[in-house]
Amino acid sequence: QVQLVESGGGWVQPGGSLRLSCAASGRRFSINAMGWYRQAPGKQRELVAVIVSGSTPNYADSVKGRFTISRDNAKNTVYLQMNSLKPEDTAVYYCNVLTEEDFGATQGDYWGRGAQVTVSS
Repeated sequence: QVQLVESGGGWVQPGGSLRLSCAASGRRFSINAMGWYRQAPGKQRELVAVIVSGSTPNYADSVKGRFTISRDNAKNTVYLQMNSLKPEDTAVYYCNVLTEEDFGATQGDYWGRGAQVTVSS
């Protein structure tokens, strides 16, 4: 089992910045991918950004050039730096981590509890 702890989020005015972080912990696991999704009221959850191990990050078109995903492998932590925030970025942001555990015997798919991001004036 892997546990995820999210932090960050909050309220910011349009044009402002916020940073989210998500730390994974557990025993005998390796990380295949770390990413961020978001879900706005009345909408489906959508991918924001993802880092697959050994690959370059991928971003939703709506956040390209404004959001940056990064990963600290030593800390098993993924970050989402959000700049130039817009009201349409308002949503609950969820961390997602894909793992291999017990030396490859099992695979895991874990979600954080979510962090509210509100962009308004």
